[in-house]
Amino acid sequence: MRRTCNIPLSTMILAVMLFFILTTGCRDRTPRLRALPNHAVILAFGDSLTAGNGADHEASYPARLQQITGWRTINAGVPGEVSAEGVERLPGVLQRYSPDLVVLCHGGNDLLRHIAGDTTAAHLATMIEMIRENGAQVILLGVPRPGILPRPATFYKKVAEQYGVPLESETLTEILRDDSLKSDLIHPNAAGYDRLAKAVAAILKRNGA
Repeated sequence: MRRTCNIPLSTMILAVMLFFILTTGCRDRTPRLRALPNHAVILAFGDSLTAGNGADHEASYPARLQQITGWRTINAGVPGEVSAEGVERLPGVLQRYSPDLVVLCHGGNDLLRHIAGDTTAAHLATMIEMIRENGAQVILLGVPRPGILPRPATFYKKVAEQYGVPLESETLTEILRDDSLKSDLIHPNAAGYDRLAKAVAAILKRNGA
């Protein structure tokens, strides 16, 4: 006579849940970066937010990031540039500097000109692919939509998740909501850029660089 094993349904459910937690829930899904050497070169690529409009050049976030980390940080910001122009300019900049890591902060002028988010997202994706093909790592800075109460543009998160790159999307939004940290409606002042540089340094550290 065959013996049957009557396992309570609650026990089976608990076992399935435990298996799920062990196999998926405990994975670290945070994008990771390779540790940068002491002689690393960081390229800050973007528009006026990278160039440092609203403060002296020495107070731009790339300049402050270099002071904080000790890594050589190139300021490759061009005020007024839209993401399509960034796609055209990036290859030459990568070839010139051969960076170890790129901080990509682009799309703010697209938002100001009401360019479709899908278009900007496609340009950001193209730039990320270019950077990786050049052998560099990349992190992405999200730019908020302009307005009385700036809020993060959602396409940055989608691109970051698609390519598995670290994203910092809150700090610029917080800065541009605080009058004491900005020089005008769309640019930080020296204190704001300092806060942004510290946020970039923090995300580099948090993700292993």
